Amino acid sequence: MTDETGKRSYVVGQTEIVARPLGPALYLVATPIGNLADITLRALETLAAADIVACEDTRVSRVLLDRYGIRRRTTAYHEHNAGEAGPKLIAALQAGQSVALISDAGTPLVSDPGYRLVGEAIDHGIRVVPIPGPSAPLAALTASGLPSDAFLFAGFLPVKVGQRLARLEALKAVPATLIFFESPRRLAESLGAMVEALGGERKAAIGRELTKTFEEMRIGALRALADHYAAADTPKGEIVVCVGPAEAKADEPADIDRLLLSLAAEMPASKAAAEAAKMTGGQKQALYRRLLELKDASGEGSG
Repeated sequence: MTDETGKRSYVVGQTEIVARPLGPALYLVATPIGNLADITLRALETLAAADIVACEDTRVSRVLLDRYGIRRRTTAYHEHNAGEAGPKLIAALQAGQSVALISDAGTPLVSDPGYRLVGEAIDHGIRVVPIPGPSAPLAALTASGLPSDAFLFAGFLPVKVGQRLARLEALKAVPATLIFFESPRRLAESLGAMVEALGGERKAAIGRELTKTFEEMRIGALRALADHYAAADTPKGEIVVCVGPAEAKADEPADIDRLLLSLAAEMPASKAAAEAAKMTGGQKQALYRRLLELKDASGEGSG
């Protein structure tokens, strides 16, 4: 809220809290992806104190601001007006004002045009401050049961069939869990393309309406999930698709033989077997025996 004295505040429950002043900077404020209770106290204070709140859609953001009694000036900043609105926000920042940037949901810059504004701010020497919080890709990843030590957020896949398959082929060998956004009406088609390009046995998870009343996580093999959504009615709500990395393939015997002979050309057989064991995960003794067989077959002996 802002009263007649210019005091800026926000409301949590029945308590009105005065927001501390903000220094001039571009603040990237993460907002809830569904459940409005997921907002952080720091985010509320930043939104209440900022001179300008730049929103992807001012009507969507107004629901959140009203929930917490925040009466701040808002302005639209989205992909269709970035060329016009961006310079105005930069000018305000250069004039010493504080600007809070929020998207419709989640963390700004993740699959939205905010990165352009951040790039311009950095180019002008303006301070950029992240206010972390909810993120749909991370929420889905943590609930998917898929490997989280390495992951790649790939955003939305192309709409055209050929471009979509080409994009998936480019991602096929990435040794990480892949995370996509997808629209409900294209989900079945995209899952079918993933089966074609990535293989149907990969583990996958579909997160729908995360943090909302009808939240759903459906987990299984990619082909089974594709078959389910191909036969089901078009789902509703926001969707995140997580696809686990491909299973590591065991080295072919011929490849291991070449590796053993290559190593044996530079070091004793025992050491070559030990190095091959480290590189392939095989057993040193078995590799040593195989190397001796190869050397005997070539007439080199076991020296």
